[in-house]
Amino acid sequence: MTAIPQGAIRFNTDSQKLEFFAQDQWFEMVIDTPDLAVGSNTGAGARGVFAGGYSPTNAARTSAISYINIASTGNAITFGNLVSATSSHTALSSSTRGVTGGGFISPTNTNTINFITISSTGDSTSFGTLTAARRNLTSHSNSTRGIFSGGYAAPVANNIIEYITIASTGNAQDFGDLTSAREQIAGSASPTRGIFTGGFPASSPFPVQNVIEFITISTLGNSTDFGDLSQARSFMNSGCSNAIRGVFGGGQTPTIVNTIDYITIATLGNAVSFGTLSTVGRNSLAACASSTRGVFGGGYAPTVNNTIDYVTILTQGNAIDFGDLTATTARFAACSNAHGGL
Repeated sequence: MTAIPQGAIRFNTDSQKLEFFAQDQWFEMVIDTPDLAVGSNTGAGARGVFAGGYSPTNAARTSAISYINIASTGNAITFGNLVSATSSHTALSSSTRGVTGGGFISPTNTNTINFITISSTGDSTSFGTLTAARRNLTSHSNSTRGIFSGGYAAPVANNIIEYITIASTGNAQDFGDLTSAREQIAGSASPTRGIFTGGFPASSPFPVQNVIEFITISTLGNSTDFGDLSQARSFMNSGCSNAIRGVFGGGQTPTIVNTIDYITIATLGNAVSFGTLSTVGRNSLAACASSTRGVFGGGYAPTVNNTIDYVTILTQGNAIDFGDLTATTARFAACSNAHGGL
C-alpha cells in the first residue's frame, strides 16, 4: 500500500468535507471565513468605516473612505471614495451596507444619500435623497431601518426625523420630530431603540444641550425624553453602541472636552461617566462600534488630528490608542457592520 504523503488533501464523500493528512491521520479542513454580518461577531469581520470630512492634509473637503478591523489595532486602510467630497454628513449601516447622508458639498448643503458594501472595497453609489438638504445631522440604525435626524439648513436647525429601508434604495420618508430643533447631535442604537444626545439650536445664544431622547425604530412617531448627559455636548460629539450600552465621547461644552458618558439603552435615566478619550479632548470626531469595542477617530483638538482610540463598551475606563486615520480628518462620518443595532 502506498504511503499517504504529509499534507495530502482529499474530499471525504461520507462527510462531504475537505480533509488533509498530517501526523498519520486525516483532519477536517476549516474553510469558513469570519462572518461580516452580525453584531455578535467579534472576529476579524467586524469592520469600521470612516468617510469624507475636512482634511487639512489636502486643504479641502475629502471624498476618501477608509476602514479598520475593529477587533484588532492598527492604522486605517484605504477603502474607496464617496461620490463627492463631503463634510458635516452622517453615516449608518446594516450588516452589509454603509449609508452616508446629507452634509456640505461646497458651496451648499446636500440632500444626497449614498451607500457602500462594507465587506468589499470601492467607491460609493447613489441611494436616494433626504427630505431636506442639511448638514450637521445625525443617524443610527437597526438591521432594517436607517434613521436620519436634526441638522442645519441655513438659517435654522431642524427637528426632522426620517427613515430609509437600508436593503433597498430610494428616498427617505418622514418618521416624526425631535423634541426640539437641533444640530450636531450624537446617535446610537440597540435593535429596538434609537438614541439622540446633545446638540444645539442654530439660534443665539446657541445653548448647548444635555438632552437624551429616544425613538422605537420599527414604529413611526416623535422622540421621547430619556434623561440627561453628565454634561452638555455639541460640536459633533460622537456616539456608538453595542446592543446594551450607548457611549458618547468628546464634543464641546462650550470648551472642547475629552469625557465619555454611557447609558443603558433599554432603560431610562441619566448618563453615567465612563472615562476619557486617550488624548486631549476633541470635537467633530466620528465613532463606530462592534459588540465589544467603541472606536473614536479624528476631530479637532484644537487642530485637526488623525487619532483613533477605543474603549471596551461593557467596562468603564479611559480610551486606549488604536492607530491612525489615513489623514488628519474632522467633520466626517463613521459606521460599522457589527454595531449594537444589528
